[in-house]
This record gives sequence, structure tokens and C-alpha cells, in this order.
Amino acid sequence: MQRPNFVLTIIAILILSITINAQELISNSNWALVADGFNFPEGPAWHNSGVLYLSNCYGGWITKIKDNKVDTLAAASDTTFVKTNGIIVAKSGDLFVCEYGNGKILQITPKGKVTTLINGYKGISFNRPNDIAIDQKGNLYFSDPKDYGKENPAGRVFYYNFNKKELKLVAENLDFPNGLGISPLTKKLYLSESGKHRVLEFDITESGDLKNKRVFIELPNGDPDGIELDTEGNLYIPHFGTGTVFVISPKGKILQKVKTPGKKPSNLEFGDDDLKTLYLTEDETNSVYKIRTINAGYKLR
Repeated sequence: MQRPNFVLTIIAILILSITINAQELISNSNWALVADGFNFPEGPAWHNSGVLYLSNCYGGWITKIKDNKVDTLAAASDTTFVKTNGIIVAKSGDLFVCEYGNGKILQITPKGKVTTLINGYKGISFNRPNDIAIDQKGNLYFSDPKDYGKENPAGRVFYYNFNKKELKLVAENLDFPNGLGISPLTKKLYLSESGKHRVLEFDITESGDLKNKRVFIELPNGDPDGIELDTEGNLYIPHFGTGTVFVISPKGKILQKVKTPGKKPSNLEFGDDDLKTLYLTEDETNSVYKIRTINAGYKLR
């Protein structure tokens, strides 16, 4: 007599499971315009004071957006910087910035004072620092591509330990290493190797070294660029050239493809008080957009 109820219970559980698994993490694909008129915007970085920073790469200035007002935080000059890309904001409010124009990592205060944190490796300027991330200890990883070159890849990843004032080369022989993301759940570092149209995965050691390099996912026909992660360990990756943001599970399964307003989405950042707003820099339209997400973004800083 109880068997039908048992069967119905199993069916209900299966339906619920399918419904949960099918839930889109970006439920509304309508991107809202935040600001436009940039010249190759990149490297969005959110600070809990309600400020979104980003590089206006070819425009020569770093942008500060708050309450829909666009200001200049720092402008390029011969004594400060030339071209910037990836940005990360520390708890102190200072920005750490990839300056690919002169091959340096800069430190910029919330008031716009610019100093050089790291000016190169073994006495030689970096190639073209691209993206930057902070780990759980407050130390930096940054990518340093050179050119696209599958035959002789010269891209690298570095790790900087603030307490030791130590810079280490932790990955090399990469074909245009680009966006970086650190997972709080899997203790992995993800890296977009744009020249090979794929994302790599590394294990992070206690000393900050990277080991067990492997391919996490192939994303052909365009360049995987910046990487953001949510609290469930899912990756959000803009695909430069195809106008798509991929949402990918920690196991490398594509969960969702979201079209973007232009074909050249470059980077992403979770922001707002609940960290459920995903900001996008887009280089065909030279604009910044935003969209709401189901999960909150994870911040290590």
C-alpha cells in the first residue's frame, strides 16, 4: 500500500534535483549600461566603499566610478605610468596595478598617488603584465604575457610575497597567459592561456608555488580572458571575440553561455553590497555593463 507514495517521493526528488541543476546562475541576460566612452576598458576592481576602478588602457587613465559618477583616479605621465591593465584592490584600499606599457607592477593609493611596487625580474622589466590576483595570505599573483607564439611561448606567472619582499617565477613557457582566478574551495589557481584558447588549472602549495599544471577547459574560436569565481567555486569567463561569458563548474562543465553587448568582453568583477552584481568591461563598445547573478562572488581580500 505504501509503494506508490514511495515512488512518488522518488519522482519528486528527481524533479527537484533536475530543477536545481538547471537553474541558471545569471537568470536575466539583459546587461545594463554603467558607463561608456572609454578606450579599451580593462581590469575592473571593486572596493567595499562602493567604488569600481578600471583601467582605460589606451586612454591613459585609471577610472573611478561611484554612484554612477565617472572620475579619473590617476592619469598617465612620463613619471607615473604609460598603459595599465589588471587591477586588484587590497583591504587597505590601495590598488595594485599591472602596467604593461613599462613592464611594472604599480601601487596606487585611493587618492591617486602612484609608486612602483615591482619593476622587473632579475634586473629586467616584465614583458607586459596583464592580470593580477590576491591570495588568502594577501600576496600577489600576476600574469606576464609577451606575444602570441605557440612555437616559442614566452609568457610567465609571478608570485610576490609581501612579508618576505620576495618575487618568484611560478609558471613559464605559456602562450599569452591572461586572466587569473583563485578558488577558495578547491585551492586551485585558474589561468586563461589565451594563445591556446584554453584555461589551465594549477595546485597552489603552502609556499605559493604552482604545481600539477593541467588543462581545465578548452574554449576555442576566441580568447578566454579575465576570470571571476562565485562562492560555489564556479568560474565566470569572458570570451574575447565571440561576445560570450561562460559560466563553468569547478569540474569543468559549461553551465551557461551568456551573450554580451559586444564581441570583445574582456574582464569581470563581482560588486555591490551583496557581491551579486557582475560588472563587465567590453572593448568593442568601449563600455562597462552590469548584470545580476544568483550566487555571490567570492573575495579573498
